[in-house]
Amino acid sequence: MTTIVLLVALAFVAVAGFAVVATPDPRRQAITLSLFSLCLALLFVALQAPDVALSELAVGSAVVPLLVLLTIRKVGGR
Repeated sequence: MTTIVLLVALAFVAVAGFAVVATPDPRRQAITLSLFSLCLALLFVALQAPDVALSELAVGSAVVPLLVLLTIRKVGGR
């Protein structure tokens, strides 16, 4: 049972990673990066590392995409 959950989580991470790479628009890429981090957090929960999952959830799915979007907004006018 644990192996199946782990394989499904790894498949979600692989699909989300490919979606991040395949997205051409930087704004949409920031959103898909947030979804990728959410999938990573699920993988860390499946690997029984809840503290790492919480860190990934806070930093990877909230802070980093926000910083990317703010940077795009700041630099986008040039």
